[in-house]
Amino acid sequence: DVVSLVLSLLAFRLARLKPTPKYTYGYKKSTVLVSLLNACILLVAVGVIFAESIDKLKNPTPIAGGSVAWVAGVGIVINAFTAWLFLKDKEKDLNVKGAYLHMAADTLVSVGVLISGIVISFTGWYVIDPIIGMVIAVVILISTAHLLHDSLRLSLDGVPTGIDSERIRKEILDADPGIANVHHLHIWAISTTENALTAHVVLAELPRMETVKRQLKAELETAGIHHVT
Repeated sequence: DVVSLVLSLLAFRLARLKPTPKYTYGYKKSTVLVSLLNACILLVAVGVIFAESIDKLKNPTPIAGGSVAWVAGVGIVINAFTAWLFLKDKEKDLNVKGAYLHMAADTLVSVGVLISGIVISFTGWYVIDPIIGMVIAVVILISTAHLLHDSLRLSLDGVPTGIDSERIRKEILDADPGIANVHHLHIWAISTTENALTAHVVLAELPRMETVKRQLKAELETAGIHHVT
């Protein structure tokens, strides 16, 4: 989790660096790459939890339920508070969502560990530990699937989630009576918070070009596309 948060912080820092002759967009795409990396780290964590749980099912070992429960209780408080800090912006930024999912997953793990610790303390059923472990792994896997899908999509310069390219095309055509056609329309993510668009707009009256450009840029800004060419 610490590695995940450090990677997210590094991506935020890189995104603020100025463009260079070799990186004309700067390093904003690093936020997308880090969100993809965080999704992969979560998948590895799920694999480890599954492997450990299966091994414990085959070879149950005694566990100090009381100690486990107390440590897990502290983990719930710390991880839940950290996840809460990311809650507000998790749907606005994929990088934040990656960090949030790490902390939320860890909170969930701690809840499971707390429950298993209490059950083990009172009953001695050590088998409850790997069973809860596998349940937690499934829940983390489901939540990570969306992050992985969105991260891969942005990494491949796909249209960002929440933007309908056909609707954007129609809005451009309907924006002004002087627009005859639009083609070569491309929409992609510069970072997890900034989107870009390029398009060839055909005008019936060329002298109105600057007016139409200003109008289109204003409309696309409201659609969440800030870099328009």
